Amino acid sequence: MRKWRRPVRTVRLRFTVLYGAMFLLSGIGLLVITNLVGLGGTRTSQSAPSGTPPVEPATLAAATDRITWLQTQLSDTHAAQSRQLLIGSAVALVVMGVVSVVLGRVIAGRVLRPLRMITAATRRISADNLHERLAAQGPADEVKDLADTIDELLERLESSFDAQRRFVANASHELRTPLATMRASLDVALAKPEPIPAQTAVLADRLRTELDQVDRLLEGFLTLARTQHGALADRTTLSLRQLANAALHARAADITTRRLAVDPAGAIDDSAWTQGNRTLLTRMIDNVIDNAITHNHQGGWIRLAGTTGAGTAQLVVETGGRVLDQEQVDSLVRPFQRLSADRTHSGTGSGLGLSIVAAIAAAHGGTLDLQARPEGGLRVAISLPAAAVPAETAA
Repeated sequence: MRKWRRPVRTVRLRFTVLYGAMFLLSGIGLLVITNLVGLGGTRTSQSAPSGTPPVEPATLAAATDRITWLQTQLSDTHAAQSRQLLIGSAVALVVMGVVSVVLGRVIAGRVLRPLRMITAATRRISADNLHERLAAQGPADEVKDLADTIDELLERLESSFDAQRRFVANASHELRTPLATMRASLDVALAKPEPIPAQTAVLADRLRTELDQVDRLLEGFLTLARTQHGALADRTTLSLRQLANAALHARAADITTRRLAVDPAGAIDDSAWTQGNRTLLTRMIDNVIDNAITHNHQGGWIRLAGTTGAGTAQLVVETGGRVLDQEQVDSLVRPFQRLSADRTHSGTGSGLGLSIVAAIAAAHGGTLDLQARPEGGLRVAISLPAAAVPAETAA
C-alpha cells in the first residue's frame, strides 16, 4: 500500500482557496440581501389590497367582477414584488461586486507581499554587496523556491567575482617581480664602463618607458582589485581641499611645462570633508588631477571647486579643450576606454584612470559624474558622503 503524502502547499492552491472562499462569501451575501428584499415584498403582498372593494356580490355578474378585480390586484402585487426583487438584486450585485474587488485587492496584496519583498531586496543587491541574501521565510512553496534559487545564484556570482578579483590581484603582484628584474637588467647594462652605442641607449630608454607603463597598469589593476574587494579598512576623516592641494603641488612641474593656468584649490570649501581610506582617496584625486593635466591642450586651464550640502561633499574639476561627445565621455568610467588619441599630448595612458576614480568613489558610497562641457573640455564631479570637520581643525 502506498503511503499517503500530504499535498504540497503551492501558491496556486492558496490563491484557489482564498479567492474561492471570497467569492463564496460574496454569493452568500448576495443571496441574503436578495432574500431580505423578497421578504419585504411578501409582507407588502400580505397586507390588505388598496382601494375600495365592491359591494357583496348578489348576482353572478357581480361575483365575476370581484374575481376579475382580485386577479388584477394579485397581478399588480406580483409585478411590484418582481420589480422590487429585481432592483434589490441589482443593488446587491453592485454592492457585492465592489466588496469583492476590495477584498480581492487586499487578499492579493497579502499573498503577493513576499514577491514584492524579494523584488525590493534583489534591487538593493549589486556587485558591491553580493554577500547579502534574501533569506525568505515562509512555507515551502514556489515563492520560497524562487527566493532560494536567487540566493544560490547570488552565491555563485559572489564566488565568481571573488575569484576574478583574486586572480587580478595575484597576477598583478606576481608580474611585478619579472618587471623589476627586467628594469634592473637594463640599468646594469647601461651602467657598464664601455661606451654604449647611441641606438642601444635609445632602445634601453624606450624599454624603460614601456616597463614603467606596464608597472602603472599593474598598479591600477591592484587598486581596482583592492577597491572592489569589499569593506575598506583604515578609515579616517580627510579634507578634499588638502588632498587637492597636495595633488597640485606634486604636479607643479608638469603644470608649468604645459603652461596650464590652474585655479587654486582655495576655491574648495573648507567644510568639504569626507571619511575613507587615505591611500585610496589620495589615489582618486591624483588620478583626476593627472587626467586634467594629461588630457589638456598646451596653455590650457584647470578649474577646481568644492562644496558641501545635503550630507554630500563634492569636488569638481573642469578643463578646457575641444568639444567632446557625451556618449564617449560616459564610456570613460569603463576600464581601457579612451577618447581619440589626438586629445592627449603624449598618447600614453593605461585607460584605467577614471575607472579607478569611479570604483574608489563607489567603494566610499559616492558617485562620479562626467559631463562634456558645451564650450569644450570636460567636467569631472566626485560626490562623497560628507563628514564633520574635526574639532581640532575647526578650532
